[in-house]
Amino acid sequence: MKYLIDTNIFLEILLKQNKGSACKSFLNAHFDNICISDFSLHSIGVILFRQNKDSVFQKFVNDVIPKVQIVTLPKEAYGHLTIRKKKSKLDFDDAYQFEVALNHSLEIVTMDKDFEKVKGEGTVTFL
Repeated sequence: MKYLIDTNIFLEILLKQNKGSACKSFLNAHFDNICISDFSLHSIGVILFRQNKDSVFQKFVNDVIPKVQIVTLPKEAYGHLTIRKKKSKLDFDDAYQFEVALNHSLEIVTMDKDFEKVKGEGTVTFL
């Protein structure tokens, strides 16, 4: 199985938060099968730059990005985002992540409980 790692998993590690150790363990155990969405990569950059953690972002880019697959939503799937919002009540970033996971047959790994709303439609693992 390949995994789409949600933004919050990477940020938990990068910002040295409470569940960072559990997140790091999961990533280390599955590194050969990890994907990140382009949206997550951009979000991580925005958050770290806002916190003046440019060096943390650079280390992430140097250490992690070469080892993971970056995935994106195909152009023809963007119309599904509004359908997903209406159907599952997800905000834009979660709808995007979910649609990327569906399009690439990936299991989402997250700590975001909003994904409980789509658990039966796709595979979600909560850390």
